[in-house]
Amino acid sequence: MSDTSLQSSGPGRPKDPAKREAILEAAKCLFLRHGYAGSSMDAIAAHAGVSKLTVYSHFNDKETLFCAAVKARCEEQLPELFFEFPAGATAHNVLLNIARGFVQLLNSSESVDLHRLMTSLGAQDPQLAKIFYEAGPQRLLAEMERLLGKMDQSGQLRIESPKLAADQFFSLLKGCANFRLLIGCGEPETEAQQEQHARATVELFLRAYRP
Repeated sequence: MSDTSLQSSGPGRPKDPAKREAILEAAKCLFLRHGYAGSSMDAIAAHAGVSKLTVYSHFNDKETLFCAAVKARCEEQLPELFFEFPAGATAHNVLLNIARGFVQLLNSSESVDLHRLMTSLGAQDPQLAKIFYEAGPQRLLAEMERLLGKMDQSGQLRIESPKLAADQFFSLLKGCANFRLLIGCGEPETEAQQEQHARATVELFLRAYRP
């Protein structure tokens, strides 16, 4: 069935999840390659192999698509499940899983390119910077704040301000290695180095907040 016949079937027709995924993949690719202004909805549609009408049926406008692409990239590496605190789990193991995922996400080539893009565009378009922050960093901080609140309630940790502690946790994980990558004067850490950094950060964090 063609895109046109799908769209002409009227409102309420279930949207094709495969096409949505293809659109998101195309958006992530083109936004990083050509920037926000240089990536048209026509180009994204062509890259995804769908019509522009199909793109608009899934995402109302380019800002919405950009927001969804950023969120999808974060969820690929740090799914919401990572922030759960099931019965019997230890704070150490849960935090270490998050630390590993975050370090991998932060230092990936896609993430570095995206942060460079937003650094260059943020001053020109504050609204775009806000969309990026709310879709990515703010969502992770909110999930982490909620998780740390649960750890405090469980008695495994003692955290007066989960919001502040969440900020501290991710700031420790970013470290100088990520800054060197962003300014182009360093090579990505090896898997062993990333693992060492994640473990050291979790141990430091737990020493600060254990009862």
